[in-house]
Amino acid sequence: MENLKSKNIFIVLALLFSLFSIAWFFSSGKQKTSVRNNEDVLVQRAVDGDTLKLANGERVRLIGIDTPEMHESNKLYRDAQRSSQGVETIKRLGRRAYEFTRSLVEGKLVRLEFDVEKHDKYGRTLAYVYLKDDGTFVNAKIVEEGYASLMSIPPNVKHADLFLKLYREARENRRGLWK
Repeated sequence: MENLKSKNIFIVLALLFSLFSIAWFFSSGKQKTSVRNNEDVLVQRAVDGDTLKLANGERVRLIGIDTPEMHESNKLYRDAQRSSQGVETIKRLGRRAYEFTRSLVEGKLVRLEFDVEKHDKYGRTLAYVYLKDDGTFVNAKIVEEGYASLMSIPPNVKHADLFLKLYREARENRRGLWK
């Protein structure tokens, strides 16, 4: 009887350990913000027109904006169908947006500002980004120069009105991708 009790305790402990390991495995895939609000951090590289990789390894998705895709993806094909533009045209526009973003932030110190939600469903940090040297609001600058459309996803809408104003001006004045 004592032997059976020991086996049962061992089984329960093994199950608990397994459950803990599984929970840790699935939660570790989600990136956690290690950068604090308003802390300076180095941009290692631009991943695309609206996503950055920081020197600490975090990926930051710029809140409120959306640039064309430059790589094969389901979103690329959805955007092509929705806009009636060819896939190659969208990829070229995406490349131009990426190059603009890269020239603006790559290798520079930036400050992140968060809104209500700090991560998207892919584990990326969601942020408004400002250049440390001159205070340029990166998200807004990309829209202002015509390299991004709007993508407001509540509750992260702190600067949605500003982005809408800049977007309309960029289109009216045929800047960036609107030429």
